[in-house]
Amino acid sequence: MDTTTTLLVAGAVVAAVLLAVALAVLVRLVRTRRTLRRAGLPTGPRWVFWGAVAYLLLPTDLLPDPIYLDDIAVLLLALRSLRTARPLPPGPTES
Repeated sequence: MDTTTTLLVAGAVVAAVLLAVALAVLVRLVRTRRTLRRAGLPTGPRWVFWGAVAYLLLPTDLLPDPIYLDDIAVLLLALRSLRTARPLPPGPTES
């Protein structure tokens, strides 16, 4: 095999692994969305959580990406706001 073929195979393997990881993260995010909806949390903490997820995924950060302290701090604050949020009172039941 020559160098070009080796690079193409390596690139295909890396792309397949990244796709698998992206799909796994997508499945977890959908499950998290369902869990938040079922928990009956007010809209504010849910938006904070999804904003933190978006901040984690966006390419621009307060600190360069090798230093994940800002990402960790944003996620911790979002999780803290979810933890301290009080569930909405149950709505009227339909008969």
